[in-house]
Amino acid sequence: MLVWKQTTKLIEECEQCVARFWQMREEDRTPDFYGEVKPHADEIHMLLTEWQQEANQWIHRHQPKYMHTQQIASVSEAMEQFVVQSFYKETSKKRFLDAIHSTSYTLKNVERLLKEATQDAIEETND
Repeated sequence: MLVWKQTTKLIEECEQCVARFWQMREEDRTPDFYGEVKPHADEIHMLLTEWQQEANQWIHRHQPKYMHTQQIASVSEAMEQFVVQSFYKETSKKRFLDAIHSTSYTLKNVERLLKEATQDAIEETND
């Protein structure tokens, strides 16, 4: 299932953003925008665009409780911002970490709902 793999990658990216944020503060340097920041941000942007489409389709098909397309849009929007912010030591620590925490929470809920839907489908097949 494509959306599951994409969700897992996005959860990993959240963790990498936190690590990168602390590393950039420790190194006390400014990254090369066109050499480091933009290529990575473009890659994540493409992943987010595909994930948002897949996740929205999945929501429309399965209509899971407590998960809506607006939450998917919020995750995508927040990640677009904090992926870039993770490269800069000047980023506000509290706002950055709060955004990642909120986004990770939603992504993990999506992952859990996908897992439950897969389990339900397997159980129906076995009945």
